[in-house]
Amino acid sequence: MSILIVDDSSDQRALLSSILDKAGHTDILCADSAKSAWKLLDPAARGTDPRVDLVLMDVLMPEQDGVEACRQIKTCADLRDVPVIMVTADNDLSNLKAAFAAGANDYINKPVQSVELLARVSSALALKQETDRRKAHELELQRSNEELQRALREVKVLRGLIPICASCKKIRNDGGFWQQLEEYLSQHSEAEFSHGLCLPCIKRLYPGVYPD
Repeated sequence: MSILIVDDSSDQRALLSSILDKAGHTDILCADSAKSAWKLLDPAARGTDPRVDLVLMDVLMPEQDGVEACRQIKTCADLRDVPVIMVTADNDLSNLKAAFAAGANDYINKPVQSVELLARVSSALALKQETDRRKAHELELQRSNEELQRALREVKVLRGLIPICASCKKIRNDGGFWQQLEEYLSQHSEAEFSHGLCLPCIKRLYPGVYPD
């Protein structure tokens, strides 16, 4: 799974990359600013490049800080499920509160301890895997439901040549038997019938009701 490190300090990027690489996380991307990070995250700009599964975001950066960058990530529908861990030397509770309000999933204090970093990264990646699995399952269920609904609609649509008796108006079914028109239509569509008599039939059957 891919991890993006966003920090304006080259030393900090190198430190985090080294810890993660030694632990077996080899798919690591780095950015020195929020603007550079967005080029790696933006689905339109990324094209066919591998997606990012986790972001380690420095809080204090020039131009755009990590809190605002996190908020931008979480407002993008394609990136909303990507966990963001804030990495900060600032223990100010107001900054941490703003970071969580922006959608951050966790935080790590500098100087970074390798045991803490790896534990939090492992937890975040496990969450991402479970989220991806759940979303894939939901999409599969949605596709199956759409296919089922489409199949049901196909079953209920009458198509092709239907043999019908020119005299009694019965229809010959697939088994070669002749059925009443309303019986056939009920079996092959969602139509329901109520029975009555049209005026010409009433006059023919009951000539005394409507005298000429």
